[in-house]
Amino acid sequence: MLQIEVIAVGKFRRGGHFQDLWNQYEKQLGWPLKLIELDTADAANEHKAISSKLKDNAYVIALDERGKSLKSLTFAKEMEQFQDSGRPLVQFILGGADGLNDDIRNRCDKIISFGSQTWPHMLARVMLIEQIYRSQQILKGHPYHRE
Repeated sequence: MLQIEVIAVGKFRRGGHFQDLWNQYEKQLGWPLKLIELDTADAANEHKAISSKLKDNAYVIALDERGKSLKSLTFAKEMEQFQDSGRPLVQFILGGADGLNDDIRNRCDKIISFGSQTWPHMLARVMLIEQIYRSQQILKGHPYHRE
């Protein structure tokens, strides 16, 4: 079974709307999901903290403004490939305001983007879990996703 970890800089505000949305999608998700929140004071510590969480056997995907924008169906097909591969752990990285350094980007198997706009960090988390959930529904043939 596919396992997913989201490594994200910053912490949800307890009882906030973004965390409520995250929790709603997480409850509906069939794949095991772990959110790893990193609370760091500066970019250098942030990059060390992210690097320390990356696992050798994981397929690592960063969300970065320089990444490739994917259609939901393409994202779902890639999630299916991860699930069927010998590396069933996928780690998504959401860096902080200063972005990710070259060492982390070079470690990634893929870099994706939610478009050229700038999104609030907590909203990007919710957008990510929604796309993960949408992928699951596409793969199940559920009508949640419509083209």
